[in-house]
Amino acid sequence: MFKGKAIVLMGSRQTGKTSLLAEIFPSEQDALWLSGDDVDVQGMMENMTAQRMRMLLGDRKAIVIDEAQRIKDIGLRMKIITDQMKDVQLVATGSSAFELANRLNEPLTGRKWEYQLYPLSFAEMVAHHGLLTEKRLLTHRLVYGYYPEVVTSAGNERNVLKMLADSYMYKDVLAMGNIKKSDKLLTLLQAIAFQVGDQVSYSELASTVGIDVKTVESYIDILEKCYIIFRLPSLSRNLRNELKNNRKIYFYDNGIRNALISNFSQMELRTDSGALWENFAISERIKFTAYNQLWCNRYFWRTHEQKEIDYVEDSDGILSAFEFKYNPKKKVTVPKHFAEAYPDAKFKVITPDNFEEFVLGSF
Repeated sequence: MFKGKAIVLMGSRQTGKTSLLAEIFPSEQDALWLSGDDVDVQGMMENMTAQRMRMLLGDRKAIVIDEAQRIKDIGLRMKIITDQMKDVQLVATGSSAFELANRLNEPLTGRKWEYQLYPLSFAEMVAHHGLLTEKRLLTHRLVYGYYPEVVTSAGNERNVLKMLADSYMYKDVLAMGNIKKSDKLLTLLQAIAFQVGDQVSYSELASTVGIDVKTVESYIDILEKCYIIFRLPSLSRNLRNELKNNRKIYFYDNGIRNALISNFSQMELRTDSGALWENFAISERIKFTAYNQLWCNRYFWRTHEQKEIDYVEDSDGILSAFEFKYNPKKKVTVPKHFAEAYPDAKFKVITPDNFEEFVLGSF
C-alpha cells in the first residue's frame, strides 16, 4: 500500500474480494468506492480527469474500483490516477482476466501489483478452527468446495452452489465472451467435469458438444480467464515416448464442478472419488504456492505406454512429482522411465493421511 503502484485484485465472483477490501477500508472516510457495475460510474469514468477525481476524493487517501473490467478504457483511467495522484492508493478488483488484464497490461506496465484471490483454502480454514476440525471436514469439502458462502451456509450448500454456477455461466462468461449459445457452454463444462483427472482432447469435446474445435478452444480460454477452470500441460523433455502438447483441465473449486453435473453424493458413495481428490489437491496446492509466493511451473507426466504421474512442479529447475491417492493403503511407486529420465526429482504420494504436508508447507 502507498508505494506508488496500483493494486489489482483478481478472482472469480463471490471469492470475497469486496469483503476483503471492506476490512482494509472499513468506513466512507477511508476510501472512495466506485462500482464498475453502475452505469453512472461507467459514464463518469469515460470523461474522468485527475482534477475531477480529486474533487470526488476529498480528504480520502484511497480509491477502490470494484469490478473494474466493466469500465471502458479502464487501464488509461487508472494510469491517470497512478501518475497524477501519487499520494493516493488505487485498488481495483476484477472477476475476468479476459477483459481486465488485457486492458491494464499496456497502460499500467510497471505501475501495478497484481494478486489473485481464490476460494477459501484448507490452510485458511486450519488457521480459523484448527487442523483436527478441518481434517474431519475433508470429505465434506471434497464434495461442496470452499466458496465462502458455501462454507458459511451449512445445510444449504446445494442451493448456494447452484446459484454460484448459474452466476458463473450467465453473468460473467457469457457476457464477457460474447457467447450466444449458453446451452453449448454448459454442455462443454459438463463434459470437462466428467473428464477431471483425464487427458482432454479438444476434438473429442467438440464432437460431444456439437461445436467446432476452434470454438472449444475459445470457450476454454474464456473459462480459464474467468477463474472457473485451469489447464495443466504435459511435461516433455527427455523421452521420445513422453506425450507432447497434451493437457488436463481442472476446476478451481470442487463444489462448482459437482454443481455442474448435479452430483452431491457423499464420498463413500461416489465412483469419481479419485478424480475429486486429485482436483482438490492440485487446486489447494495452487492456492498455497500463490499465497506464499512460491513460483513454479506445473505439469502432469505421461508416456504413450500410459505410465503417468498426476502432478509435477518445476521450481528453479528442481522437479517435484506427486501422485494423488484417495485410498491411503494403495501402493504406488515412481514409474521407472520417469526415475531414469529425471533421477534428481523428488517423488511423493499424497493421501488424506499426509495431505497437510502438501498444502501447509512441511513437504
